[in-house]
Amino acid sequence: MVRTGFDHEILLLQGGGALGAYQAGVYEGLIEVGIAPTWVVGISIGAINSALIAGNPPERRVERLREFWRRMSLDVTPPLPAWLDSLRPAANYMAAMSAMTFGIQDFFTPRTPPPWFAPDGAEGALSMYDTSPLKSTLEELVDFDLINNGPVRLSLGAVNVRMGTSVYFDTDSTPITVEHVRASGALPPGFPPVTIEGEQYWDGGVVTNTPITYVADQRPMTTARIIQVDNFNAQGELPRNLGQVSERAKDIQYASRTRFNIDRLQELGELAEAARRLLDKLPPELKSDPDAQKLASICDEHSWMVIRLINRRPSRFGAVKDYEFSRATIEEAWAAGLEDVRRSVAGWDQVQPGQVGRGVLVYRPTETLSSPASAGDAGGSPLLEAMRRQ
Repeated sequence: MVRTGFDHEILLLQGGGALGAYQAGVYEGLIEVGIAPTWVVGISIGAINSALIAGNPPERRVERLREFWRRMSLDVTPPLPAWLDSLRPAANYMAAMSAMTFGIQDFFTPRTPPPWFAPDGAEGALSMYDTSPLKSTLEELVDFDLINNGPVRLSLGAVNVRMGTSVYFDTDSTPITVEHVRASGALPPGFPPVTIEGEQYWDGGVVTNTPITYVADQRPMTTARIIQVDNFNAQGELPRNLGQVSERAKDIQYASRTRFNIDRLQELGELAEAARRLLDKLPPELKSDPDAQKLASICDEHSWMVIRLINRRPSRFGAVKDYEFSRATIEEAWAAGLEDVRRSVAGWDQVQPGQVGRGVLVYRPTETLSSPASAGDAGGSPLLEAMRRQ
């Protein structure tokens, strides 16, 4: 039975290439415990996973995700026994080089001729690879009529190449097609921009890999449980060689704004509650003042719980981990996402909107729970106190 304590169950999926298999495992874990999203928001590979979820009936979603990731995975080396585990990094590197050199049959293929031989302005001059195979794969595995007429809201983050601005294609206002999904995953210079209604779009991760700010702007939204799945971990050990330097830089680049945006969301909630308290102290004749009315407009009654599930598994693949598509690695990433939900769900699944109070409550399964001062009525909950002690 699906739990419906919150008005909105929102799943946020970052970009991250091959790391997106972790998100698929998380989704399987959520379904296993009876949590089904009513709104899925994705960027890049997260957009593809989101389309597979929203574009299939509930009973087929995990099956379609598995089929997509089976097609993405490469068997460039035979499975290694445990006693040869020390050779895994070399095998993983071979898989990454295979993807870079030959592409992935159902995802992307190298340009022929290469882009430097194509005339300026031609599509072939704008990227190293052709993503036409992805279009065929998505058209086979995703029901776009269901996306546009079904019960799950879908939002896909992209970037307008000409304007340099973040754009979200949202089924609330835009009929979503396969081109919108491709646009969200068009990471330059590997993949070409996608033209939609005369404008070209790139991967949403070019501006930000974190879609939570878009969700936060969609008011009114009274109660919501927001599950954010991060492919990159902003926290890590100091690098000891150039390969680790490249990996650490990539992790920071694609993950660092996540915590900043969530912290800012909490701060805004605290400011809104402070404004509410101040307005309550004003005499009646001042409450109609334009400045007071402006403050009142931000004082809604929202109660949001944000759960951050972060792929913290140590990597043996260095800077190539987001395009290392070996079958063993894909299966491990999926299993890690499933395990993280099973391990942490008892800490947050039973929290109800009334326990959150006004504002934003953030739960990081491997960190501490943080909550705004405005969520004072949540403080007496034994469950929330236990979560704070984690």
